Amino acid sequence: MKNKNLIYVAGPTGIGKTKLAIDIAKKFNTEIVSCDSRQFYKELKIGTCPPSFNDLNDIKHHFIHNKSIKDTYSVGDYEKEAIELISEIFKIKDTLILVGGSGLYADSILFGMDEFPNISKEIKEKIQFDMENSGLDYILEELRILDPEYYNKVDKNNIVRIKRALEVIKQTNSKFSSLRTNKKKEREFKSHILILESSRDDLYCKINTRVDKMLENGLENEAYQLMDYKKLNTLNTVGYKEFFKYFDGEMSYNDTINKIKQNTRNYAKRQITWLKKYKDAIRINSNSNANSIISKISNTHEKF
Repeated sequence: MKNKNLIYVAGPTGIGKTKLAIDIAKKFNTEIVSCDSRQFYKELKIGTCPPSFNDLNDIKHHFIHNKSIKDTYSVGDYEKEAIELISEIFKIKDTLILVGGSGLYADSILFGMDEFPNISKEIKEKIQFDMENSGLDYILEELRILDPEYYNKVDKNNIVRIKRALEVIKQTNSKFSSLRTNKKKEREFKSHILILESSRDDLYCKINTRVDKMLENGLENEAYQLMDYKKLNTLNTVGYKEFFKYFDGEMSYNDTINKIKQNTRNYAKRQITWLKKYKDAIRINSNSNANSIISKISNTHEKF
């Protein structure tokens, strides 16, 4: 399948990835695979800004609202399911679009992930218990003691990765850092990485406008309906976690909205930092149109 092409549309949250992916998919008469790890969940209809009903009707999307927040679903599970799906689609399509802001999930498709052992239910439950009862600082300190090398690298706000590392350490009695090979898997398709960029002021304006739109669409009510599940990792998500604090009387309404916007901007900064590692990516202004972008892809890489 080396004559098959996967175009990954990347960029920070709110920059316009969804619209561009749809425009490109229309040009190539193809489908879209999402690698946004929060758009998988059917209960998160507003706070994750999934494609609209019309968008989903225009272009076939995969991995949108295909899971429940109650499901256990890892990046390894996603890699397996997505690669199987991509192989099937490439039997009938020459080009496919990958889009989303979850960098680790995108990397699982582009390069593959290290394979780790299955974790026992007891270990998972113990780490979850420690997290809920002793807090993030407690499990972070445990990680620092057990694997200082990985502790120094991991995003200290990414609870999922912190817990996953502890799970593997306790299951294998080995350091998580020693089990990470970072070896790329051979894929049977060519990947083309497209990164949308804009000025900081323009991006922050888009983010603020997007948050305001989510509020108009009912984000507060959606978060309230999910209060019973607020301890799930899936709901440690910008837009929901801030409202949970508001409902618990820990923040005022105005502070909650400002915090959502601030945390979204901080998330965008982390995404931009992550995307710097893609040295061979095509970087384009977010205001470019689909035709000029497709032309740039063709001029930069081998002809499709």
